Amino acid sequence: MSATMMTTLLGGLAPRQFLEEYWQKKPFLVRQAVPGFSGLLTRADLFDLACDQDVESRLIRYRPTAPQTSTVDHGPQKKNQLRGKHEPWTVLVQGLNLWVPEADALLHRFNFIPQARLDDLMVSYAIDGGGVGPHFDNYDVFLLQGMGRRRWQIADQADRTLVEGAPLKLLRNFQPVHDWVLEPGDMLYLPPHWAHNGIAIGECTTYSIGFKSPTAQELAYGFCNWLSEQPRLQEQEIYADPDLELQDNSAEISAAMIDRVEHMLSMVRWTRADVAAFLGAYLTEPKPNIFFDPCGSVPHDDFVRGFQSLGCRLDPRTLLLWSAESGFHLNGEPLACASADHVTLARLAHHRQLDADTPLSPALWALFHDWYEDGFLHFQEK
Repeated sequence: MSATMMTTLLGGLAPRQFLEEYWQKKPFLVRQAVPGFSGLLTRADLFDLACDQDVESRLIRYRPTAPQTSTVDHGPQKKNQLRGKHEPWTVLVQGLNLWVPEADALLHRFNFIPQARLDDLMVSYAIDGGGVGPHFDNYDVFLLQGMGRRRWQIADQADRTLVEGAPLKLLRNFQPVHDWVLEPGDMLYLPPHWAHNGIAIGECTTYSIGFKSPTAQELAYGFCNWLSEQPRLQEQEIYADPDLELQDNSAEISAAMIDRVEHMLSMVRWTRADVAAFLGAYLTEPKPNIFFDPCGSVPHDDFVRGFQSLGCRLDPRTLLLWSAESGFHLNGEPLACASADHVTLARLAHHRQLDADTPLSPALWALFHDWYEDGFLHFQEK
């Protein structure tokens, strides 16, 4: 993205200034962040995605009157449910970037935040008065207004008491301190834990750029699972007790057994290199509902001709990240590649595409050919 487009997206701020002054610190409202933007989908196309069994969606009906009530229907949705006008409702389509190339391009306009933190692009459609209700998220979010208008009320409140029994985590005592109406192309950034309530003014759509913010519990669970699969741990000793003594009570877990298990667990070690390798695998692991579409066997010469004519791009579902300490990871798996190829792979990871005249080593020709057949990589469109 050009420097002009970037400064427009951030209201005239350079990315470094935005990170220093606003990121995870305070909200940021940008009028006409994306001039002329009114959305990426027609209402009909959005509803088709919501009704697709492979697409994650939710239909939410929220009533703000006391007591606050809400209902949530998980997808696939039914077309007749997306026509009601008697009460406010909104439909959310998650992972739009996986299904719509323009959505993937929009998501990656935000690459001034590391891709390791980017999660997905969600679109919400609402009829007049529709919304999710007052809530807070544990992650950063950019809220870009598509068609129509939406009123946003926000607050940095300490009271996060939730409505009991609600299917959504709605705030019981929401006390907004800012109140803005966003027009098409306007954008609001919110740091984690800022309470917010979006209310549609007429028919509208909002495009939400969300970020990964795993909890310590999620990281610990993921790391322990990853560590348990490493060969050196699988080769560890098994529990043994050749000096077992007769117990008075067979149901007792003896101190000797606790000692042995304590010793075995103390032998489990990890290093910074392990953490780096885990992060590469963890952050590129596709979500459970993600499947690729292999194109089957393609002659190598045909692939070379296609690449040299069109260049290549990563599939929107493909996650390619790297670190100086653990190398490259693609879709949860480490890549074995020569150091001479690192610059080209890093460029592909950053830009998510390569031009047709990009020089490739024989190893990269073979690697990209495999990726193309597996559906991880495609030719760019003319």
